[in-house]
Amino acid sequence: MIDWHAALPLVLTGLSLVCGFMFVLWLIHLPLRNAAIVDVGWGTALATLAATYAVMGEGLAERRWLLAATVIVYGLRLSLYLFTTRIWGHPEEGRYVELRREWAPNATLRFLVFYEFQAVMAVLLSLPFLAAAMNPAPEIRAVEWAALALWVVAKLGESLADWQLHRFKSRAENKGRVCDEGLWRYSRHPNYFFEWLIWVAWALYGATSPGGWMGWLSPALMLYFLFRVTGIPATEAQALRSKGEAYRRYQERTSAFVPMPVRRA
Repeated sequence: MIDWHAALPLVLTGLSLVCGFMFVLWLIHLPLRNAAIVDVGWGTALATLAATYAVMGEGLAERRWLLAATVIVYGLRLSLYLFTTRIWGHPEEGRYVELRREWAPNATLRFLVFYEFQAVMAVLLSLPFLAAAMNPAPEIRAVEWAALALWVVAKLGESLADWQLHRFKSRAENKGRVCDEGLWRYSRHPNYFFEWLIWVAWALYGATSPGGWMGWLSPALMLYFLFRVTGIPATEAQALRSKGEAYRRYQERTSAFVPMPVRRA
């Protein structure tokens, strides 16, 4: 098991940092009127937690910083991508507009709860980072190297999906159309699929550490949230509102998550 006596200061420090950061983002979102800035905070919060555990952890330095590097690259790239594609010069995303409408007249306070919930979830999902940072094993094992290789594959897949979607949306003739090019031809959400694989890679990396089995909670929770809460349901509801029948036909022929051959009508 994780030595919680030694790990608790790391967790409390990380929680304080990300809760404070999310509070600042909530304050910033008030004049912006763009709640999607919370998505920018998500990636940065994970990078902050990984760096905190790497600095304060008692395990092998190489193990701590190898994992922290993957999380920092992931988190900062995600934050920059979301800031440039959803915040800077963009109106508030449709799903947040819908939440603002549903939560009125208490939307401001409920968004604060929503932002801080993201911080708490980031700490819970960072269990693989914590386990690896506390792992006293004197060398990096083959399973950990395999996990890093899986992370590279998943990261490249996610970046490719994001780039293909951005390229599609940047062409004026595609306004209002459904993106079904590249990876999006085989999955309605290839970015979510590779995002989930990244979490599988992190859980695998931490699996050989004491208490590392708890890290598998992270990809399990991510899968639940993607399918039941903030991921696919909200994204597809907005797509159906904006694209209607064209998106319904896309749903009929295209896998929701795992890239699969196109189904015949």
